[in-house]
Amino acid sequence: MKLVFSCEHGGNEIPENYQILFKNAKAALNSHRGLDYGTLDLFKFCLDLGDYSKSNKVSRLLIEVNRSKHHPKLFSEFSKTLSKKEKSILINEIYDPYRKELEKVILNFISSGEKVLHLSFHSFTPVLDGQKRNADIGLLYDPSRNSEKLISKQFRKLITRELPSFKIRYNYPYLGKADGFTSYLRNRFPDNYSGIELEINQKYSEENIFKKDLKKAIYNAILELSKI
Repeated sequence: MKLVFSCEHGGNEIPENYQILFKNAKAALNSHRGLDYGTLDLFKFCLDLGDYSKSNKVSRLLIEVNRSKHHPKLFSEFSKTLSKKEKSILINEIYDPYRKELEKVILNFISSGEKVLHLSFHSFTPVLDGQKRNADIGLLYDPSRNSEKLISKQFRKLITRELPSFKIRYNYPYLGKADGFTSYLRNRFPDNYSGIELEINQKYSEENIFKKDLKKAIYNAILELSKI
C-alpha cells in the first residue's frame, strides 16, 4: 500500500497580487478560518512515512483547494468580488496545480497495481459558534466504502494505543463524505483508493505547533498502519 499525504490548509499566505483584498482581514487570516493550525507542523513531522506528500500554504480565504469548483465557498467573502477572469487565474495558478499533481501521483500508483491510502491532514477549532467540540481527534471517511471503514477502525485503535485518554470520533466534526478533495478522488478512483481525513483539535497547538508527544503518537500510529 502506498501512502500519500496532503495538507490543504497548511498556511495563511496571500500572494502579493491579492494582498489588497485582505488589508482589513488580518484577524480572519490569523484565525482558524485562515489556516488549520498545527497541521503543516504535523505533516512535516510525518513526512518520511509517505511515498508522496504535498502541502498548500495559500490561505483558503483566497481560494479553497479542498472544495469542488462549483462549491459556493470556493472563494471567500474577501475574494468572491474578483472578476471571472481573475478567479480563473487563481484556479489555473493555485487550485489546479495542487490538486492535479496529487491526482496524477495517485493515478500512477494505481495504474502500476498499487493500492493507495491518502491521509489528508487537518485540524479544527475547539469552539465554533459558541459550541465546544467534543473530540480530540476526528477520522473522516465515507461509510459506504468498506476499505475506508476498516482502515479508520484500525487507525483509531492504533492512535488509542498511543493516546489512551484521547476521545477519537468517526466523521466528526465533519462528515467524511461531504464535498472535499477526498470525495472527489473517491469518484475519480472507485477502486484501490482510500481517503481518510485526519482532524486534530487545535487546542493541542501552540504557535502553530502541535505538542511533540502528540506528533510522535500520530507518527507511530501511521507507521503501524502502513504495515497492515
